[in-house]
Amino acid sequence: MDNRNRRLDIVLGLAIAAFFLMPWYRIEGGFLGFTWLSGFPTDAAVAPGLLQILGHGRWWLSLALLLVGLAVSARFVADPMRRGALLAGAGGLGVGFLSLQGLAVGFSGWTWTISETLFGTLANGQPAMGAGAVVAALCFVLILSFGLAERGVMKGDAFVVSAIALLVFLVAIFVFYPVFSMLVGAFQDFDGSFNPDGFTRNIQDSSIWSLGCVIGGERCGVAWRTLWLALMTASGSTLLGLAFALVATRTRFPFKKGLRLLTVLPIITPPFVIGLALTLLFGRAGVVTEGLSSLFGIEPGRWLYGLTGIWIAQVLSFTPISFLVLIGVVEGVSPSMEEASQTLRADRWRTFWRVSLPLMKPGLANAFLIGFIESMADFGNPLVLGGSHGVLSTEIFFAVVGSQNDPSRAAVLAIILLCFTLTAFLAQRYWLSGKNFATVTGKGDSGSHIALPKPLSIGVHAIVIPWMIFTVVVYGMILVGGFVKSWGLDNSLTTEHYSRAFSIEMRDGTVAWTGVAWNSFWTTMEIALISAPLTAIVGLLTAYLIVRQKFAGRELFEFALMMSFAIPGTVIGISYIMAFNLPPLEMTGTALILIACFVFRNMPVGVRGGVAAMSQLDKSLDEASLTLRATSFRTIRKVILPLLRPAITAALVYSFVRAITSISAVIFLVSAEYNMATSYIVGLVENGEYGVAIAYSSMLIVVMIVVIAGFQLLVGERRLRRENRVSGLTTPALPLQPSSSRQEKTA
Repeated sequence: MDNRNRRLDIVLGLAIAAFFLMPWYRIEGGFLGFTWLSGFPTDAAVAPGLLQILGHGRWWLSLALLLVGLAVSARFVADPMRRGALLAGAGGLGVGFLSLQGLAVGFSGWTWTISETLFGTLANGQPAMGAGAVVAALCFVLILSFGLAERGVMKGDAFVVSAIALLVFLVAIFVFYPVFSMLVGAFQDFDGSFNPDGFTRNIQDSSIWSLGCVIGGERCGVAWRTLWLALMTASGSTLLGLAFALVATRTRFPFKKGLRLLTVLPIITPPFVIGLALTLLFGRAGVVTEGLSSLFGIEPGRWLYGLTGIWIAQVLSFTPISFLVLIGVVEGVSPSMEEASQTLRADRWRTFWRVSLPLMKPGLANAFLIGFIESMADFGNPLVLGGSHGVLSTEIFFAVVGSQNDPSRAAVLAIILLCFTLTAFLAQRYWLSGKNFATVTGKGDSGSHIALPKPLSIGVHAIVIPWMIFTVVVYGMILVGGFVKSWGLDNSLTTEHYSRAFSIEMRDGTVAWTGVAWNSFWTTMEIALISAPLTAIVGLLTAYLIVRQKFAGRELFEFALMMSFAIPGTVIGISYIMAFNLPPLEMTGTALILIACFVFRNMPVGVRGGVAAMSQLDKSLDEASLTLRATSFRTIRKVILPLLRPAITAALVYSFVRAITSISAVIFLVSAEYNMATSYIVGLVENGEYGVAIAYSSMLIVVMIVVIAGFQLLVGERRLRRENRVSGLTTPALPLQPSSSRQEKTA
């Protein structure tokens, strides 16, 4: 009871402080700037909640204050069931009321006609929520959680209940609320009033749905053009990824380490840089184009600028992701099943086609889905190579920032894009549901994988080797492009681009960062280094709840989280603009909106990695800790986290890299103060400054490699000590490898 009262007292103290000691509404310049202290507490712009009620006519906030009072009175109730009911009621009503009043009252008064009819006209409205309102809302969520724990929910574990409630609350705000705002925005006019004309006009636009061409042709409607491109990219990247995985695991290819390096490079490369390199190779002034023109008199063409060029760039960019998904699946096929097939006189080709390949279906489906969604969401390569043949992501961008300035059209295009990706996501789940692909059991499983059929081996080598050479050439162009003065006009070598981007001078004994790229570079590093640990924390905590806890709606909770992965970055960007540009939460132009976007956009990868790693840990470890009276939080900190170091590293690396290389969502959310590196590079490309753009991209690649190595050293490796109790021998501490039946037999 003492622990329960202590944590409740802390939360109640924070709730009271939110009403008495913090500005209730959003502060221009930010809460942490503390410029608001000069006018606090009398100025209406920075007054706390209590004075907003008493002195500035915001009478509706009084109900939230009364609910805090109800929670304080429940603190002194002795009966745990009654106390829990009061706390849960006060917390639930508080969260609901703060959300409702934030949506109902805007800058100039009521935002809903029904509210004005019921309560009359408001004398004044309210700006967006600030520190006081946000802290109060979080306190109400925790009060609700403590009340449910008092009533025995999740065996009375307040930490687990609070974690679930906070995650549901945050996902609702930063995933589902923006998407809902986007859906509503499709039916709104510029002043926010309901007007379905824009939706009707745009959804019937022939430029979106036109079929007056052969499927895949350049003049198809933008929706079908995007769908065709995504299907082709997903097919190409999955096929190449499978070929790479087979060569890396089933052949004696001598350059396997180089192969793995080449598959990692595109992941840490800003997405549009591939398009730039292809332009330097095959553009009208490219190396290959000019070489063919001088040798054979071939007239330079524009074949690269369209779906063909975008497809090549996307396949080159997304094949590494397919490879990483498929290599574990290819290795995981049980050798005993392949041996059984050959024992029954099946040849190697029949064994591969009828046994091995069907067991790879989950990996193939996941690789195809990832390629499809990544292609749909890709913004950089279509912007660089699309020319006049745009796709949905670029059309959404130009509908917002272009001359047409049509938010309704952007919302309609985003809805179409979302429908495509969610359909693919649901189709993949339906295809795999109810099927069992397990091949690793507790029984011994010795042997090695059979060699590939000779025709297949020749085929995958014929695909992989040219693609490796092509990838080396592309990255060679990226490296050289930063040192060429003006590609196609003056090919002399120079360091001018690096000097312009990253020059440093000494002025009056201090370092002056005079390069044009430093501002966006430091902003990018700051936001990436903040969002990466937050993404890892949220993702791994969610994985713990999914794997270790049983609660009503757990499967729906997991599905809702994974749905956010199926939402393309372009849709996330436009939905964040529509949701967080006005009250109740106004965050556009701040670092907070970028951090929130990265955390909740990349969280599903951390969740899946955590689920996979945590599923290998026996539940008896948790139970032993809890039996010794450790709390759930202490068990996670002392037992679970040390065993999850590989998953932590993976989550940190992925979220850091994505924060630096992401463009599809970021392009909508950056501001003059917080301009990310990818957005800045896109601006350089649009201005034709290819040399500086490539120099900046090269620097980002180097920095990412260094920071990834730093993450690895900081987190370390998971090491276990295994003892043979029978013989009394102790084996050296070894990194824990993923369990397999073959390892169990030889252990």
